[in-house]
Amino acid sequence: MFFERGMAHLQKLGRIRALTPSKNLIVKTEQAPRIGSEVVDENLNVVGKVFDIIGPVSAPYAVVKPTTREPAKLLNKPVYLLLSKTQRSKK
Repeated sequence: MFFERGMAHLQKLGRIRALTPSKNLIVKTEQAPRIGSEVVDENLNVVGKVFDIIGPVSAPYAVVKPTTREPAKLLNKPVYLLLSKTQRSKK
């Protein structure tokens, strides 16, 4: 699923489910994103970057290393992947 806001193209990553003791965010996703992908909230604020993919292939979770000071405030919020022009053309 793709969304377009102005010039930014977003792909829904999923909803933040948990915060680990090491302050990483766990996102339940339908499709595993690329490691290093930039993650944003609905206001296009950068939340972090995909650090790892865990869980079974049929139900993956993305581990996001947050760039925000208070990652706990993001729990249960939807997050998106910010797609570059080259990533959009591949979809």
